[in-house]
Amino acid sequence: MDKDEIYDHLAQVYLGKKRKSYQNNRRQKREFGAWLLINILITVLIFSGVFYGLTAFLTNRDLKSNIVYFLHNGSIRMAYDFTNPQVPSQIFTLNVKGVDAEKFGNLKFSIRAKDGKPGIVKVVVRNARGEEAYYYVQSVGTKWKEENIPLNQFRTISDWSTLRNVSFVLEAWNIDDKKGSILIDNLCFSDANLNGG
Repeated sequence: MDKDEIYDHLAQVYLGKKRKSYQNNRRQKREFGAWLLINILITVLIFSGVFYGLTAFLTNRDLKSNIVYFLHNGSIRMAYDFTNPQVPSQIFTLNVKGVDAEKFGNLKFSIRAKDGKPGIVKVVVRNARGEEAYYYVQSVGTKWKEENIPLNQFRTISDWSTLRNVSFVLEAWNIDDKKGSILIDNLCFSDANLNGG
């Protein structure tokens, strides 16, 4: 072997090893990149599944028990004065036309006396068919009382999809103090599963 052949042989050996090393490095980088991408996708899928499952569980649990439809924003103040014997009752009526109450199970509100002590407040509901039903709220005093009246307590209402109004009635023969005022707050229809009061 002459000198040129030796150089050629050494160059081929050297360059061949270098080329193989370069190709091995590229192949290893590609394999590592593919492995990393697969692991990232699997991790994202696992976390997405866990997040979705947990969110669906919590949302399903919370929404089913917290569906409410507020009938009035803020507090309602209802003053009454029965010092005049010719006034047998005083009524506050809230118009709720267009409310389909069939999907709800309760009429919920907070009530208290601001002045005086009414004792008993009558809650009346009416629908478009002219059906009317009432429920008496007992022991209304100066502390907030949360009422959660199941709609099935209003027995004579057969159609809750055409509700017209909700009224609060104070009757002269059915109260403790002849003059005063009451406050009603958080008036809403709530789901049957929502417990309270």
